[in-house]
Amino acid sequence: MKNEALIRTLYECAAHCNHCADACLDENDIKMMVKCIRLDRICASTCTATAQALSVNSLDVKGLVAFCAEICEKCGNECANHQADHCQKCAEACKRCAEACRSYSA
Repeated sequence: MKNEALIRTLYECAAHCNHCADACLDENDIKMMVKCIRLDRICASTCTATAQALSVNSLDVKGLVAFCAEICEKCGNECANHQADHCQKCAEACKRCAEACRSYSA
């Protein structure tokens, strides 16, 4: 399948973001996690939509992939601000995904 590695990276990032958002709900100071949760949800949705568009391979998706890179970077930066293990793992997945999206668009 064309773009298989990028599609896999996108779905992996979405899974990390979904897990992170859910785990953030269990943190003691949930108000401090609101921005993280929102970005996790947006990032997961964007990564999933991008992966689905790439798997169909019928559209010009460069703009979507570029937007996904931006969202992954924002989400990764926010998650990196939190010490929780789930946030740190999510930040790493987002960084990998942003780099993969940028490589596709280059």
